[in-house]
Amino acid sequence: MSSILEKYNLKHVINASGRMTALGVSTPLPEVEETVCFGLNNYFEMKDLVNKSGEYIARLLDVENAVVVSSASAGIAQSVAAMIVRGNAYRLEHLHAHAHDVPTEIVIPKGHNVNYGAPVGTMINLGGGRIVEAGWSNECSAAQLGAAINANTAAILYIKSHHCVQKSMLTVEDAAAVAKAHNVPLIVDAAAEEDLRLYYQQGADLVIYSGAKAIEGPTSGLVLGKHEYVEWVKQQTAGIGRAMKVGKEGILGLTHAIELYLERQQESGTAMVEKMAPFINGLNALPGIQSRVVWDNAGRDIARAEVSFDANVFGLSAKDAVTKLQNGNPAVYCRAYKANEGSIEFDVRSVSQEQLQQVLAAMTELNQE
Repeated sequence: MSSILEKYNLKHVINASGRMTALGVSTPLPEVEETVCFGLNNYFEMKDLVNKSGEYIARLLDVENAVVVSSASAGIAQSVAAMIVRGNAYRLEHLHAHAHDVPTEIVIPKGHNVNYGAPVGTMINLGGGRIVEAGWSNECSAAQLGAAINANTAAILYIKSHHCVQKSMLTVEDAAAVAKAHNVPLIVDAAAEEDLRLYYQQGADLVIYSGAKAIEGPTSGLVLGKHEYVEWVKQQTAGIGRAMKVGKEGILGLTHAIELYLERQQESGTAMVEKMAPFINGLNALPGIQSRVVWDNAGRDIARAEVSFDANVFGLSAKDAVTKLQNGNPAVYCRAYKANEGSIEFDVRSVSQEQLQQVLAAMTELNQE
C-alpha cells in the first residue's frame, strides 16, 4: 500500500465519515475481489451476462427483474429515461434532440430535491426528464404529491436518504399508494439503504441502490423492480446508458457481493456503540469537547460518535478542526454536515480500533496546538 501512496504522492486516509463516494465508498471482501479479477481476465457475451446476472439477483431478492448499472446516479438517469422512452426505438436514440409527445415530468417531494454530491435534478435532466416539486421544503403529504401529478407526469421519484428533509414527509408506502391511484410508476432512490427488498415490497416499481455502499461491492449500482420497467432500463445501454456503462468485472463483482451481503450477519448499531465506547470516553477527556452516541437521522441502524466543540475552551471551532483533521497525516475524514452548528460525527463502520486510536490522537494533538 505504501508504495502506491508514495508513487502517486497520495495521503493515507482514515475514513470515519461513512461509505462516501468522495473517499472511494467501501472496501469489498476478498471473495469479491477474486470475482472482480475473474471478470477482468475473461470475455463474455455481455448481453447474456447482463441478463443472467440480473435474473440471478432477482431470484436472490425475490423481485421480478434486476440489472447492474455503473452507479446509483446512473440508475436514476437511466430509470428516468426508461419511463420516458418506454421501449420506443426512436425516442431511445433521440432522447434530448426533439420534443416528444409523451410525459416527461418527474414529480419529487421538494425536500428530496437535494445535492448528494451532485444534484438530483441533474440526473433527472440527463434522463430526459423535467423536475416538478411537490409540497414544500419542510413537508410533503400524499395529497400534495398527488396534486403535482398531471397528464405529463412520467414518474414519481422518491429519494430515501439522510440528505433529505425527514420531518413531515410522506413514506415510501404513501408515495406508492399515490402512484397506484394515478397510474404512474414510482422510482425509489435508496442508494445507501441496507434492506434490498423493503421498498419493492412497499410498492415501488423501480428501486435503485449503490453497489459500493451498504453492499460493499465494486463501484456499481443496482436497479430492481417490475420486469418490463427493468427491461426498459436495460434498453438504455443503446442510449444514454452507453456513456455510463458498467464493466464485466463490476457486474460479476456486485452480483457476488449481493450474495455475500445476504448471507453474512451485518454489524448492528449496538455493536457500533460498544466499539465506540473507549473512543468516546477518550474524547470526553479533552477540554472543550462533549461526545455522545447519536443514531442515523434517516432511521438506519447506524450509531455514530457526535462531538460538540466549545471553541473557546478547545481552541478550535468544529469547522477549523475538520480542516486540520483532513490536512493531517494520515488524513482523517469525519461527517461535517453540522460543523457550522459546532459539531461533527465519526462513523466507525469502516474504522478499526487501531484507527480509532489514531483519530483520538489527532484530536488530542489539535487540542494541544
